[in-house]
Amino acid sequence: MIFFSMLGKFGALFASIPFTIFAAVYCVLFGLVASVGLSFLQFTNMNSLRNLFIVGVSLFLGLSIPEYFRDFSMKALHGPAHTNAGWFNDFLNTIFLSSPMVALMVAVFLDNTLDYKETARDRGLPWWAKFRTFKGDSRNEEFYTLPFNLNRFFPPS
Repeated sequence: MIFFSMLGKFGALFASIPFTIFAAVYCVLFGLVASVGLSFLQFTNMNSLRNLFIVGVSLFLGLSIPEYFRDFSMKALHGPAHTNAGWFNDFLNTIFLSSPMVALMVAVFLDNTLDYKETARDRGLPWWAKFRTFKGDSRNEEFYTLPFNLNRFFPPS
C-alpha cells in the first residue's frame, strides 16, 4: 500500500510540472539523444561516397516514410498496412511510424548489402570490435558481468 501512495505522490509531482517546462526538457533530451547517435559517425570515413549515401538515404527515409504513414492514417482512418489481422496492422504501422526505427532499418540494410571496396576501418568496424568480447579489457568484463559474482554459475558460451 505504501508503494502505491508513493507512486501517487510521484505522479502528482510530475502532473504539477508546467507543460512548457516539460516540452523544453523533451526537446533538449531528444536533441541530445540524436546528437549522441550521430556522434558515432566519427568512427567511420565520412569522405566515402558509400557512407554518405547510407547516412543521407537513411535520414531522408527516416523522416519521409513515417510522415507518409501519418498522412495516410489521418485521411483513411487506418494505416497503410490494412489486412484482416488487426494485430499485424498495428505492428507494422507502429514500426513504420517511428522515424528512428525506419532510419535504423534502412541504414543497417544498406550497410550490409551495398558492395564496398573500402576497408573495414572505413566502416568503423575496428572501433566496435573491442566491445564484442570481454577479452583484453577488464573494464568491459567488470561492467558486463552479473552482479554478486553470479557469473560463476552462468559460464560464457
